[in-house]
Amino acid sequence: MAIDPYAWIEASLTTIHRADWYRFEQTISSRPGTIVQLEGRTVINFASNDYLGLAGDRRLIAAAMFATEEFGTGSTGSRLLSGHRQLHRELEKAIASLKQTEDALVFSSGYLANLGAIASVVGKKDLILSDRYNHSSLKNGAILSGATIIDYAHCNLAELENHLKEHREKYRRCLIITDTVFSMDGDLCPLPKLLDLAEKFHCMVLVDEAHATGILGKNGAGSVTHFNCTHRPLIQIGTLSKALGSLGGYVAGSSTLIDFLRNRAPTWIYTTGLSPADTAAALEAIKIVQQEPERRAQLWRNIETLKQLISQQLPNLKLLPSESAILCLQLKDAATALVAGIKLKEAGIFAPAIRPPTVPTSRIRISLMATHETSQLEKLVAALKSL
Repeated sequence: MAIDPYAWIEASLTTIHRADWYRFEQTISSRPGTIVQLEGRTVINFASNDYLGLAGDRRLIAAAMFATEEFGTGSTGSRLLSGHRQLHRELEKAIASLKQTEDALVFSSGYLANLGAIASVVGKKDLILSDRYNHSSLKNGAILSGATIIDYAHCNLAELENHLKEHREKYRRCLIITDTVFSMDGDLCPLPKLLDLAEKFHCMVLVDEAHATGILGKNGAGSVTHFNCTHRPLIQIGTLSKALGSLGGYVAGSSTLIDFLRNRAPTWIYTTGLSPADTAAALEAIKIVQQEPERRAQLWRNIETLKQLISQQLPNLKLLPSESAILCLQLKDAATALVAGIKLKEAGIFAPAIRPPTVPTSRIRISLMATHETSQLEKLVAALKSL
């Protein structure tokens, strides 16, 4: 009797279902915004990373349409072959200006930026120290590099220092990697003290600013500026797909680093360049972020308003510590989180359940936008009270 080499997949799916870890798509059939059409239902959107409300902004749409008319729908090849456009370089200069770095390099996604950068700057003779709550792209970039990887407890610099004391001298180079805003918790890494440790032990530092760019710091430059660490040596990764409302990723840093990555990062060298539409939209978004600080100010007013409403009306809910636009309500298990997400949707609120293995504990994740109105925040709190 022949053995089916794919039979294990169905058994694995059964295990995923039993653990309440099964995932599926939910179709949005409208333009991005605070109100969306989700599976035929009108809901208030608290699930988007479109923090400044730019993904549906007519100026970004117009920029993308103009670039498409001018340059077509695709870049047609890698940047080193047929895929480079002047738009790409304009975007890289704009990112470097925003981040106050010497140069920047645009990738086709933030995930690819992390994979390519990490795998390029360290190898089998090197050490990576990684925050346990880091994003999947940071973790997989570390694996791809072939370096020895040691995780340290979330934001625990004492443990990080102990690892450095014990292991640093055994390796040629050492890279510390961390998110600056942790995407499933909303808290910030202690960047200044982490950089002090890196200097003490002669380590490189790579930070992922995906959920900080456009939101934190002067002119929305991110956590590095927020912590006044702009001129300290480090590698900054980010995305164009969250507050900047487009698609793609970037690395920002010294001109030497960027020149090196152009020649060594496989996820840049061997990947088709970012589309003209996405490039132009991101470039327009950076202009808006710098010219309209009131968007960022309104986002922070919304964050404080929601925190106050939850504190006053839902004192028994466990709100995880957050210093960003991401607020998480911790729940006891995956089944409870799934039920909560379904009931919120029935009440007209889109705030998804996040479960293991994505996070260590199940939760409802709320992400706020500058375009949310106070009445929408009040409806969210009322729906939470009714659970």
